[in-house]
Amino acid sequence: MALRHAVLAALLDEELSGYQLVKAFDLGVANFWHAQPQQLYAELTRLEKDGLITGREVVQVTRPNKRMFRVTEAGLAELERFTATAAKPSFIRDDLLVKVQAADHVDTETLIAQLTERVAFAQAKIGLFGSLLDTMRGEHTEEEFLRHGERIGPYLTCLRGLAFEQGNRDWCRRTIAILEERQGARARH
Repeated sequence: MALRHAVLAALLDEELSGYQLVKAFDLGVANFWHAQPQQLYAELTRLEKDGLITGREVVQVTRPNKRMFRVTEAGLAELERFTATAAKPSFIRDDLLVKVQAADHVDTETLIAQLTERVAFAQAKIGLFGSLLDTMRGEHTEEEFLRHGERIGPYLTCLRGLAFEQGNRDWCRRTIAILEERQGARARH
């Protein structure tokens, strides 16, 4: 997947400014595709040049003017083409896992501290995903929303982000417990 597809998907529901796109990425798209703000702005320029999005200038009196972007028919066709291609399996690429791989040869206290930070990060994201899911669902139960909701794509990706962070949290907690138990056993001998 290229960043262009993630940007096109983010612009499907509404017209957004670059700033709003950055915020949308932070809240939703970052669950499955991370990008820096400068990458997003550069991608908007490329997408507009390629005719996959169109931008319009919005004049503001008390603030600088802004550009609003929306997906074109060509952009929708590109997303259709992308959706029709086979999805490649994803792989974990995480520096913390490399550090844990070396756990038998490095300072365990440092690893435990980093794992504890990751638990806190995951817990914060879990709370954010819960709030987002509640907002998207509104007054409906999850089953009602999934059966009859207008747009379930963002909801389903948010569910995946939630499961991902729950898995991270649970794995980190288990790893901390194992490392602490092994530390205690070594201290007794």
